[in-house]
Amino acid sequence: MKKILFLIVVLLSGLGLGGAAAFGTLLVLGPRPAQAASAPAATEEVKTAFVPVDKLLAPLVSADDGRLTGYVQFQFNLEVPEDKSSEVTARLPLLLHAINMRTFKTPMAAGKDGLLPSLDQFRKVVEASAPEAFGAGVVRKVAITQATPA
Repeated sequence: MKKILFLIVVLLSGLGLGGAAAFGTLLVLGPRPAQAASAPAATEEVKTAFVPVDKLLAPLVSADDGRLTGYVQFQFNLEVPEDKSSEVTARLPLLLHAINMRTFKTPMAAGKDGLLPSLDQFRKVVEASAPEAFGAGVVRKVAITQATPA
């Protein structure tokens, strides 16, 4: 009986101490500013469109020794402002060239055998290549829709 009573007393004192610590922190730091809690979005909503990039064959380079482990075929979409979608579609070959110039020296192989592509690494390569082909701020997001070993 003493053990159960002791556990209940410890539990209740822990709750009291934790509540007091939270209350003290609130008094010292103060409440969150109202403007930070409900700040409206200052940017205007821009209509966007997705420009599909059909197939891109990229080499898989190992991060360990830099050797070629295989190839992977990517399909992805670029989220761009709707008024620039035709310009982006016309300049896709420049993007593909910029991606190819980066992928052979970027380690994208993942997994134990190095035959799986690292999607985060490929997304970073596309995001770094996009300003070279289209200018800064044109591509908002990169959506990788398919990645298959070739």
